[in-house]
Amino acid sequence: MQNILNFIKEKKLINRGQVVGVGVSGGSDSMALLHYLASIQEELDFEVVAIHIDHSIREESRDEAEFVIRKCKEMGVRSYKFKIDAVRLAKERNESLETAAREGRYEVFASLVQRDIVDVIALAHHQSDQVETILMHIFRGSGVSGARGMEPIRDKIYIRPMLTTTKQEIMDYVNFNSIDYVEDKSNFDQTYNRNYIRGKLLPEILERWPGAEQAIINFGKAVSEDDDYINSQIHDDAVIYEGKRAMIPVSYLLYPNAISSRMIIKALKKIGLVKDFEKKHIQMIKDLALSDNGQKISLPYSIVAIKEYDYVTILNSQKEVVKFDAEFKCGEFDIPKLGKLIVKRVKNFEQENGVLYVDYRKVPKNAKWRLRQDGDVFTKFGGGTKKLNSFLVDKKVPQRLRDFLPVLADGNDILAIAGIEISDKVKLTGENTAFRIEIKSGK
Repeated sequence: MQNILNFIKEKKLINRGQVVGVGVSGGSDSMALLHYLASIQEELDFEVVAIHIDHSIREESRDEAEFVIRKCKEMGVRSYKFKIDAVRLAKERNESLETAAREGRYEVFASLVQRDIVDVIALAHHQSDQVETILMHIFRGSGVSGARGMEPIRDKIYIRPMLTTTKQEIMDYVNFNSIDYVEDKSNFDQTYNRNYIRGKLLPEILERWPGAEQAIINFGKAVSEDDDYINSQIHDDAVIYEGKRAMIPVSYLLYPNAISSRMIIKALKKIGLVKDFEKKHIQMIKDLALSDNGQKISLPYSIVAIKEYDYVTILNSQKEVVKFDAEFKCGEFDIPKLGKLIVKRVKNFEQENGVLYVDYRKVPKNAKWRLRQDGDVFTKFGGGTKKLNSFLVDKKVPQRLRDFLPVLADGNDILAIAGIEISDKVKLTGENTAFRIEIKSGK
């Protein structure tokens, strides 16, 4: 697959000395990408590592994870295995299973880059995936930004080396190199939008128009070139940004649609909206320019737009969702927005500010670290049970920190609040070996 190497060099997808994490599901595409990048890593002077994520959706997922790890060992490639509960995420976020699985997967990827475990993430999207993406975006009404399809590089950390490679070229490479892979049965489930396009819609289109796939790719390239040029001509110096708020002068929204729409899209991205907005929602924001002062509209993804005299203000009111969940054991754990949670087993106890000690024999086996939840209760040192939030108020813990403090929980029974206090239920009695708990600031 020489075209992949040429594409990597042309788009400068990989730099010398980088650690490239490859998202590997175990399917033919990702196994081919892993095999190929491993074969050229010495030539381009980078290191390949495999990242496998079990989404906890199918019974076969454990076997697939073991398959990936085994094949990585055979290739001499380091591998990392992670597990997310996509079904639970879908319920909590009120999203489709498909969307929740994707977002959970990208959260793992982003975490690995933030922790400097890898420098970039290589994804196995190929030419047919690009066609499906363009069609999906068009059907959703996303406009030009969606019709351009996937980019070779996204957010400076996601790379797609096979974006110009056909599925047939991939399968030829797999067969020639006798690469083993597993078939994900969910790929045939046409309740998923992408699978419906891949399994039903595209085959019917190609039957009537055999060259349609390449025509769609060419269309995406043309759209991308035009979009880049128009964006280069936009000057929006008078737009005011304040955190998750953007204030666009009304006069800007009276420009021709090709200009004003892109200003709105740029503003949405700057205030944290990474999902594509539909064309009708862009128009609703534009219409506010001619509405009465104080007129307000609510849009998807917790976006609110308001007419405020000479400005249309766009506000991202979505509350940031912070996740943390870890087994109770010795080690270091990254805490979002806070730093590191450090747990050690010790025999000598010294009173230190912010350091807690718990009797490890008193901690139930199913206890785990997490962030606070509704219904949590805490047994104060010396006795007496209180709602966790009320206890934190009594301890004068700032509101801004309460959602980030790790708690050791047995159901809704809180046994320890890292950096704050332990429950009477796990207090030390006598000269016992204990777990030492400390939070170190990320600053």
